[in-house]
Amino acid sequence: MIPKELQNIIDKFNGEGSRLITGSYDLACKTLKGLQRGNGHPFMEHVTGVADIVVNEIGLMPDAVAALFIHEATRKHHEMLEDLRRDYSEEILTMADGLNKISEISPKQTRLKAEIYRKLIVSYSKDPRVTLIKLADRLEVMRNLNLFPPKKIKGKAAETIMLYVPIAHQLGLYNIKSEMEDLCFKYQEPEHYRAITNKLIATEGEREKLAEEFIKPLEETLGKKYKYKLKIRTKTAYSIFQKMKRENVGFEGIYDVFAIRFIVEAPQEKEKEYCWDIFSEVTKEYKPIPERLRDWITTPKPNGYESLHTTVQNKDGARIEVQIRTVRMDEMAENGNASHWSYKGIKSVEGLDSWLGGVKELLESPSDSKYSSFANDDIKEIFVYTKDGDLKQLPKGSTILDFAFDIHSNLGARCSGAKVNGKVVSIREELHTGDIVEIMSTKNQKPSRDWLNFVVTSKARSRIKARIKEEEGKLSSMGRELFERRMKNWKIPVNDDLLADLTHHFKTKTIGDFYIGIYEDNISMTDIKGYLTEKEESKAPQEAADTGNPEEKAQPSYRQNDDFLIISDNVNNVSYSMAKCCNPIFGDDVFGFVSAKGGVKIHRISCPNAKRLLEKYPYRIQRVKWRKISSTTQFRATLKIIIEGGELSTGDEVVNVVNGSKASLRSYSISERGIKGKGNYNISLCIFVGNNKHLDSIISEIKKIKGVKTVLRISGQQPSSEKTEKKKKGGKRGKTPATRRHDIND
Repeated sequence: MIPKELQNIIDKFNGEGSRLITGSYDLACKTLKGLQRGNGHPFMEHVTGVADIVVNEIGLMPDAVAALFIHEATRKHHEMLEDLRRDYSEEILTMADGLNKISEISPKQTRLKAEIYRKLIVSYSKDPRVTLIKLADRLEVMRNLNLFPPKKIKGKAAETIMLYVPIAHQLGLYNIKSEMEDLCFKYQEPEHYRAITNKLIATEGEREKLAEEFIKPLEETLGKKYKYKLKIRTKTAYSIFQKMKRENVGFEGIYDVFAIRFIVEAPQEKEKEYCWDIFSEVTKEYKPIPERLRDWITTPKPNGYESLHTTVQNKDGARIEVQIRTVRMDEMAENGNASHWSYKGIKSVEGLDSWLGGVKELLESPSDSKYSSFANDDIKEIFVYTKDGDLKQLPKGSTILDFAFDIHSNLGARCSGAKVNGKVVSIREELHTGDIVEIMSTKNQKPSRDWLNFVVTSKARSRIKARIKEEEGKLSSMGRELFERRMKNWKIPVNDDLLADLTHHFKTKTIGDFYIGIYEDNISMTDIKGYLTEKEESKAPQEAADTGNPEEKAQPSYRQNDDFLIISDNVNNVSYSMAKCCNPIFGDDVFGFVSAKGGVKIHRISCPNAKRLLEKYPYRIQRVKWRKISSTTQFRATLKIIIEGGELSTGDEVVNVVNGSKASLRSYSISERGIKGKGNYNISLCIFVGNNKHLDSIISEIKKIKGVKTVLRISGQQPSSEKTEKKKKGGKRGKTPATRRHDIND
């Protein structure tokens, strides 16, 4: 039975096109019978979803849909293509063969570089529709990324942002490009994604009001001259986040969150004249910002984009981006080169050929260097492969040592170099996205302080420091033993004053360094004996008389900071409290909600309840800002830590991290999950921290512990005590985190 979605596609075409789609669909169903997606639904659900995008969002014809179905039917049985020659054209089978070859490209082959991936696509199939179908396939995958195992989600998102987004941009498929970016952002940075999307919801009314006030003075003048419509284009969450990072500002510092777009109907020969006339009317009414003018009407972008952009200021100083284009230009901007023929009608085969020729030309030309440069500068992470094909994400600038320590601490400590893409390099070599790395190690290798000069990850730095400290501890212990034995032979008593004096005289930073100097023979025991003898002989007589007790040093007094968390002046004297559904911490992005029972509840902008409160009760939302908080003020935070393949002692390491970070541990529990003995545990912590940076630091350190899979900040109030699995094994009495839904009447 043909699903409804496919039937809607079939109904768009004539009899021959319908039969072509139906026949190839039946072939795919027969071959893929029994295959399922992650949600248990038939795999054909994915194939049909791709077909829908191919026709309704990109605008291809039935032969492209047939090629898609045949590709899915033959991707693991290439020999079937030969048997299909009597039923399908050479053109369709060539596309299917190209799709089969592209599906076999491994991410390691591309090194996650869009230019290499694009060249591979072109080499495997000269038909540009193959690339468009592949983009549709990836878009459907990203829309359903939640169906994939957690380990694959990270890799799929990385491949999409590095390979598919640049190609969609190059082809002018801006809608597909923007949606892919937002979907990657949603899975790679869920906290930031939720915060920005909630802020967009919260400020939607303000944007609509600003747009309404903007157009009023222009309505009469422009309405008499032209037939036009207005669109409010809101920047995507991903684009806003990238600009926030690039300009180091908050959400409120982004002035072009939205743009007002004029779309005017114009004959093609008068398009420029109409657009510049509207520009003239806008800049008469509002103050233009000349450096923000972008003229892509006179000189369109390489991918065909045409529009006139400017930014103006109203009388209140608010900046508004204005875009001016014709209906044809807007269609081009929304649907890319597809508009060349879809604008004229789906049956225009001549238009289709022209468009496909343009796509082919773009694919075979160099990428848009401006976009590539922007993307490379903007991305702060690199994605590197192990020799077994596992994908590792590291900060930009990471070296071989960073990579080795990311795999395992012992491997990092013994690392002597690596093979990068088959070439032997030193431990200092900086890695780049797509590199394939095989670490080399030796048993005699030991970390040195010099390593700290070129590693960039906190995990590598902390592990190197720990190993150095451990090694120095051994040397210091042996040096101390030698020193104390000699001092005993010379009958010289050892005390703190003597050690402080010797450390100062021999110019060592610590007593440990002094002992290491003795062991390594950098400080001679003969020199120590000579110094002590000379000092004894030169003592002044009055030193013996100086036996009085030293005056006690006055203890400095500390005055506590009286600054506090405030709510804007119009609600002074109204009580407030931290919402228990999300437990805000100093430094979090927050808003206030006036509850029915009185008082203001302070919520994080990324709170699970934020979207509901912002949409349903905008009149009860109160702006909130933090003021400087006393260093003694503590905020509660609950963490859930998921361990995979670890040991019960991992819990002790987690507690040590918390204690070492000067946080206060309020409750703790650990429980085994899944099959017993597999090393899978859930750890729940309730801790008190000073601010969100303090908490981020703790989470970062916990993630470095071997076996830690995920660290989540849990919304909810402090749980009650209960006996845990660890208690049964002689551990501590802990508390288990709980979540609860916020009620607006709290």
